[in-house]
Amino acid sequence: MNGWKLFLLTIALSIALIGCSSSAGTGDGTGETDMGDASESEDKVRVTTTIGQIADAVQHIGGDRVKVQAIMGPGTDPHVYRTSQGDISKLEEADIIFYNGLNLEGNMNDMFVNMAQSKPVIAVTEQIPEEQLLEVEDGIYDPHVWFDLKLWQEAVKVIESRLREIDPDHADRYAENAAAYLREIQDLHEYIQERIAEIPEESRMLVTAHDAFGYFGNAYGMEVRGLQGISTDAEYSVNDVNAIVDLVTEHNIKAVFIESSVSEKAIQAVVEGAAAKGHDLTIGGELFSDAMGEEGTEEGTYIGMIKHNVDTIVDALK
Repeated sequence: MNGWKLFLLTIALSIALIGCSSSAGTGDGTGETDMGDASESEDKVRVTTTIGQIADAVQHIGGDRVKVQAIMGPGTDPHVYRTSQGDISKLEEADIIFYNGLNLEGNMNDMFVNMAQSKPVIAVTEQIPEEQLLEVEDGIYDPHVWFDLKLWQEAVKVIESRLREIDPDHADRYAENAAAYLREIQDLHEYIQERIAEIPEESRMLVTAHDAFGYFGNAYGMEVRGLQGISTDAEYSVNDVNAIVDLVTEHNIKAVFIESSVSEKAIQAVVEGAAAKGHDLTIGGELFSDAMGEEGTEEGTYIGMIKHNVDTIVDALK
């Protein structure tokens, strides 16, 4: 009898050991269980942004304390963007949402109002004084503030402040990261000033597909013209093309520029119109306006995007 009991006990222990071994083998193949990964993710502040410029700033400030997702990727036009079901899920899952504001993401305004009832939904431009914004019509402001680096520093400060509010235990870390990022932006501001000085004053005219570079022109002493208005939702006419052709011909401008998030058809029409008048006008390169470059490239960061634009403009016009 004792032998039979010992036999049954041995079988029970064997089954238990096999069960433990099988459980330890579940997971993602990295030696960590799914529960460990979930805990690590849940400890971070989940942030969803609209445009990549904001996501990049959040990542610099938040570091390893944040999990950031931008719903608009490279080549995306925020003026006409409509959210997908996947975007809505990302917004709903977020602890905090950052967007540009000033009607850049016009199709999403109602959604932001609704979501603000359950979580912080923050326009990064909220602290910029109205008198520093470019008013294009009565009460309508140019949203492309990231092209004036001094104004974008104010947006960075808003992000830092809101992250400190939602995660106060790590406020010092956010402040330290933000200070370092603000210094990078200041260094870039000085770089832009030095490079723009290489362009002869009479050639400091920037012609693009839509009027996204007004803040850049104001900040760095360039005249800016776009075929379309501040939104790509606006249409351009033959008269608009002819007016730009006359302008570049009269001022002997050497180059105009296409944008990564806008069709080059309009700018190509300007080049062809100038050629018909005997003026040699080239496309000076592609600029990043509403969207950054591909992830993993220099242009896929805010600093790299701005530097690329400046170098492209200066090299084509100097």
